Amino acid sequence: MQSWIPIRKTDAERAAANLSHYPWVQHDFSWEHARERLRGLPDGGLNIGYEAVDRHLDTERRDKTALRCVDRSGVVRELTYADLGRDTSRFANLLDRLGVHVGERVFLLLPRGPELYVAALGTLRYGAALSPLFPAFGPEPIRERIELGDGMVLVTTPELYEARVAPVRDRLPGLRHVLVTGDATPPAGTTSLQAGLAAESDRFTVRPTDPGDIALLHFTSGTTGRPKGAVHVHEAVVAHHTSALYALDLHPDDVFWCTADPGWVTGTSYGIIAPLTHGLTLVVDAGEFSARRWFQTLERERVTVWYTAPTAIRMLMRHGTSLARQYDLSALRFVASVGEPLNPEAVYWGREALGHPIHDTWWQTETGAIMISNFAGLDIRPGSMGLPLPGVQVALLERGDNGRARVTGDTVETIDRPGVVGELALRPGWPSMFRGYLHDPDRYAGCFAGGWYLSGDLASRDEDGYVWFVGRADDVIKSAGHLIGPFEVESTLMEHPAVAEAGVIGRPDPVAGEIVKAFVTLRPGVAESDDVRLDLLGFARKRLGAVAPKEIVFDAHLPHTRSGKVMRRLLKARELGLPEGDLSTLESAH
Repeated sequence: MQSWIPIRKTDAERAAANLSHYPWVQHDFSWEHARERLRGLPDGGLNIGYEAVDRHLDTERRDKTALRCVDRSGVVRELTYADLGRDTSRFANLLDRLGVHVGERVFLLLPRGPELYVAALGTLRYGAALSPLFPAFGPEPIRERIELGDGMVLVTTPELYEARVAPVRDRLPGLRHVLVTGDATPPAGTTSLQAGLAAESDRFTVRPTDPGDIALLHFTSGTTGRPKGAVHVHEAVVAHHTSALYALDLHPDDVFWCTADPGWVTGTSYGIIAPLTHGLTLVVDAGEFSARRWFQTLERERVTVWYTAPTAIRMLMRHGTSLARQYDLSALRFVASVGEPLNPEAVYWGREALGHPIHDTWWQTETGAIMISNFAGLDIRPGSMGLPLPGVQVALLERGDNGRARVTGDTVETIDRPGVVGELALRPGWPSMFRGYLHDPDRYAGCFAGGWYLSGDLASRDEDGYVWFVGRADDVIKSAGHLIGPFEVESTLMEHPAVAEAGVIGRPDPVAGEIVKAFVTLRPGVAESDDVRLDLLGFARKRLGAVAPKEIVFDAHLPHTRSGKVMRRLLKARELGLPEGDLSTLESAH
């Protein structure tokens, strides 16, 4: 891992960075002092929406552009911080009129545009809990998440409602209000968001909010069971703000672009909250990925700090450096990535094509904010995730036979030797740490042992403390930065009348990191054919959207454990030609 040549930062780069003297800041840092960078509510409470909007309204930033939204056709709509204050006040007042209580869940199923950001910030200012959904989800993932999250309000478009929500609406009795955008007559069973907002006042005083009150509900898939709803509280804004200061090196005059959709945690933490707490201008692009569009956005909007995903970077790398050099990217000063490990070649490519190396970061839905990063003021070791954020204590734990941390009673053993692989663990106490899995306390308790949060990721550290990602200890699929639970995909496939059983794995892919591959056993009397395969692919795509399998193969004899579970580990080992490992739990061959 240390064979890659480090990228050295100049003295000027170090001096300009928010974090230039890492050991000093790390030694003196406290989360209590970090909170002092925020204003806090007049009564001493803390509210994410207040820090993103209200704190700027009596400053010179009031009339500064907060959002620069580019729609699919390239039309730009700007909202100042004052505009955000007025529009989010109307939304908060609308929630009040609808009878929404503090802490109740408001779900958003919206494309990236002004309505999404107004609804998100209005929800947070009101004191309800925000849960954004990825618009590419199919009806079943949407239904499951709204049901698990006790969703009371959904904001969406008429088109998304008809295609994704209407087919499952009768299975969501707790969903009391569906607000749809646009000025057309709303579909039956829904209410016009535009008409509702027009009737409300543009003044709203943020409610007293305790730092420990629920603010965000993000769903993440596991290897088994249903999606998990990770609960985050208003205190998380302290980590959002601080990590953006240090890991993303944000300055108040920056133009910032985070390419992640708010349906994923990155698109909320760093695509909405963190940049607005810094009072800068946030670029939002609703268009689909294309290399030329993205370079045009960087050039036209004069983006200074760019946070994107390794998958996107690899897709841009297909064009070499020539395409990037056709655009004026001189405004760009810092580039970072998130979602999956960043290969060293991408770091060097960034330096050649963009004029700046790409800084990898590591965190999870459960951590709520960046925990490990390559900082602007420090040298980069390509392939490394970097160093822990000040205020974050990291350890590697000795592993048991299952690859996870070895827990003896209530104790674990830490690894102090460089180069040794262990499970990456964090000492609880950072403000954005999740506070539970909604309605699943046992699952939450299982994430901790010996005073550590167990990430499920395997890593090693070098002699200087840089952390190097090795892999997942379980079989969650990471595709284009998205965590996909095999169980969710398998369950949907098995709803098809031709499918008897399914096993799902991630197959390595040079662009997406992994793609979802399904092994399917057909029901008796159903013949294997290309037509059946195409039908299954279409069925899964319609139900699951972006997380559907890209490949399906037929297998009449899937490997099982003695308890009847499909052995995904064995499927993956056979797919990749790897050692099959311990087969003691394998069901006897027929």
